[in-house]
Amino acid sequence: MSLFISSLNSGSNGNCYYVGNHQEAVLVDVGISCREVEKRMIRIGIPMNRVKAIFITHEHTDHIKGVGALSDKYQLPVYISKSTLAHSRLRLSKDLQKDFSKDKAVMVGGLSVFPFSKLHDAVDPYSFLISYAGINVGVFTDLGGVCYNLIKHFKQCHAAFLESNYDEEMLANGNYPYYLKQRISGGLGHLSNKEAIELFVNHHSPSMSHLILSHLSKNNNCPKVVQSLFDGHTTNVVKIVASRYEETALFEVQTSCTSTVSVKKNMRRKTANQPAQLSLSFD
Repeated sequence: MSLFISSLNSGSNGNCYYVGNHQEAVLVDVGISCREVEKRMIRIGIPMNRVKAIFITHEHTDHIKGVGALSDKYQLPVYISKSTLAHSRLRLSKDLQKDFSKDKAVMVGGLSVFPFSKLHDAVDPYSFLISYAGINVGVFTDLGGVCYNLIKHFKQCHAAFLESNYDEEMLANGNYPYYLKQRISGGLGHLSNKEAIELFVNHHSPSMSHLILSHLSKNNNCPKVVQSLFDGHTTNVVKIVASRYEETALFEVQTSCTSTVSVKKNMRRKTANQPAQLSLSFD
C-alpha cells in the first residue's frame, strides 16, 4: 500500500499539489493553468483520469486560477467551502460544486481527505490531511503561524508539504514596505523558515519519510538556504524543496522506513536509502 505525492508547482505564482494511490488521486489547489497541469502530470507519469477531485484551501488567486478550466474539461468535482466560493469569483458548474465541513473527512474512492482550519488572511482557510491504508499526507501551506491544529495533524504525517516561506533576516532587510512585511509575518500571513524548522524538529513523527518544503518566497528566501537548514537535521526524512517553476519528482510514501522515488525525467523508479505568500503581486 502506498501514496504518491508531487508538487506540481509551489509559490506565489501558483500552487498545485498531487496526492494519490494506484487507483485515484486528488489535487489540492490549482493555481496554474489547465495546460500546465496536464504537461506536468505527463512528466511525472500519471494519467489525468486518475485525478478524481480538486480540494481548495482558500480563495487567493495563486491557489485557484486554473480550477475552473481544469474542472470543466475533466468534469472534476471541486470541494470548496461556501464562504471561499463566495469570495473566489470562480464560475463552476453547479453539479461540480461540492461543499465540505470543517473536521469532517470527505471520501474520494479509497482516499480520506480531512479539512481543518488554519491561520491565514483568507475568509475561510483550510489545510488538508489525506489518508489511505494507514498512510497520512499533509498539505500545510499559507500558514500565519503554528497553531494547535497544525501540530496535531503534522504529528500524524508520513509525508507533508510544509510551508517554509521566508527568511526572517531577508524579509526584514528587504525592500518591501513596512505594512507588507507585517502582513507576511504578522500571524495571518506565511510561515518563516525558523517556524517551519521548529515545527519539524519538535513534532515530526518517527514514521515520517518525506518532507516537501513549499511556497518559498522568490524575494525573501533562497532554496539553497532552506535545503541546507533542513538537511542540517540528520533524520531519516527525505527533504525536498519544491520549485516555483516546475514539478518535483513523484515520491512514493509507505508505512515502512524504505522510501522510493519515481524519477520524472525517465520514469524509472529507484530505491532511496534513508536520506540521501500571500496571493498578490509579491512573493
